[in-house]
Amino acid sequence: MPHHSLLATNPFFYYADLDAATRFYTETLGLELVADFGIARTIRTSPASFLTLMDIAHSLHKPDEPKAVTLAFVTDEVEAWYAHLQSQDVPIRHSLKSDSRKAHEGFVALDPAGYFLEFERFNPHPENEQLLPQLAKIEPLITATPDRLPLSATVLWLYYKEMTAAQHFLADQLGLEIVVDQGWAKIYGAGRTSFIGPVEAGVGLHAYAPDKLVTVGLITDDLPAWRAHLQAIPAFRLQTLEVEDVAGQLEFFYGFDPEDHYWEFEFYPVAPGNERLRDLLL
Repeated sequence: MPHHSLLATNPFFYYADLDAATRFYTETLGLELVADFGIARTIRTSPASFLTLMDIAHSLHKPDEPKAVTLAFVTDEVEAWYAHLQSQDVPIRHSLKSDSRKAHEGFVALDPAGYFLEFERFNPHPENEQLLPQLAKIEPLITATPDRLPLSATVLWLYYKEMTAAQHFLADQLGLEIVVDQGWAKIYGAGRTSFIGPVEAGVGLHAYAPDKLVTVGLITDDLPAWRAHLQAIPAFRLQTLEVEDVAGQLEFFYGFDPEDHYWEFEFYPVAPGNERLRDLLL
């Protein structure tokens, strides 16, 4: 299976006020806008991970769907990030409680639409033996915040009712490698600085929700191979008859995983407007 061709995660979050969301991520968090498609804007969230902010009026989602997802920013500077976001009056959902004896520590903030944003540090701990050497090789992304706060990677936490089926889908059918096992939560690599974390719903930050206001985007350089592979997997319910094209800037197909998360596999060809994004992926 073509798991080696995954370049980065690029989840889609959905907004009624796209401009306000864009200002939050670019001004408050100091992140770079790397592509603007009008109804969707792609933000760089670590050296090789992204987040696309989407106008919900132009999506397949409904505004009342639960935001049952958490985007974690991995950073060694959780205390500085906490102080910065407090200074910007960003709502804090779970406050920072530092404890270096724990496997990980951090806090959870809310973006303008109420999506959970976790700022998380992984400490030296047996649980993190596989992850920490990978993080040590990363040169962090330096944000445009006043103190130039760093971000090393992201973890997209997804919430499942049946963890066994979720693990089978991620590991056996997508071919992702597990790097952290927290028992009720796991972390799988999905790119150089991109990770996906299935979590047992109700134990983590969110309860189980049949509908979720998120799309799990994965950027690849081998879209045909992924489509052929997933077409043969019954657990992935392919929804696009052929690879679709958006104004020559994006080629994609999408489907649903065993618990109805949207998954979109994406390729960004050489095209006007894609220059910066391609530079960061290559």
